[in-house]
This record gives sequence, structure tokens and C-alpha cells, in this order.
Amino acid sequence: MLDSPRVCVQVQSFYIESQSSPEDERFVFAYTVTIRNLGRTAVQLLGRYWLITNGNGRETEVQGEGVVGEQPHIEPGNDYQYTSGAVIETPLGTMQGHYTMVDAQGEAFKVEIPVFRLAIPTFIH
Repeated sequence: MLDSPRVCVQVQSFYIESQSSPEDERFVFAYTVTIRNLGRTAVQLLGRYWLITNGNGRETEVQGEGVVGEQPHIEPGNDYQYTSGAVIETPLGTMQGHYTMVDAQGEAFKVEIPVFRLAIPTFIH
């Protein structure tokens, strides 16, 4: 499986205070991912892998097909955006991972998702 520079991933995370319960060690975050196809051919996202780490260093792995129930085709020059969520036991954590994709020839490749923070606003300085 190849790594590909043709696909760019950007993530922005948000704390969802209304669904969180700090006294129960439940901190809910949403994150919006933008996947941009910088290549010359269409690509399709087949699967995802996430490594979620809470502030105590506890790691949770999540993997599965597609994202938010879809396996989107992304045409050259276009992007695909979705929002999902994560729940951790601490007010600060991180997420990172990769997508498994295929190009127009059916060749599989991985796209790294850079590490990003899950943090309640008072923890961001």
C-alpha cells in the first residue's frame, strides 16, 4: 500500500459542552474533517482508522468502513467534508489516524490524518 501526497486532510475540533458531563468524566467533542483531492484522478475513501488518546494516556482504537456511513468518491480538485464525534474521559486528548483509499486504477493507498487536539476551551492557551 502506498502513501499518497495527492490527498490533503484538515481537521477542526470543537467541545460540545451541552452533551458533556465533567463530573461523570464524559467530555464530548465534534470534529469536522475536510479531505481534499489534489491529484489528477478521482479517489474513493474505503475505510478509517483512529487512535484516540485521553489526557491520562489511555488509547482507544476505532476502525471501520467509510466515514459517517459513506464511502465517498472525491473528484480531482474537489473536497469532501463531514463532521463526527468522540467521547473521552478527560478534558484534553488527541486523535490521529489514517484513511484507506483507492485511486481510479483500484490501487489502494493510505492517507495519514495528522494528530489534532480535543480540548475544552479553558485548556487551550
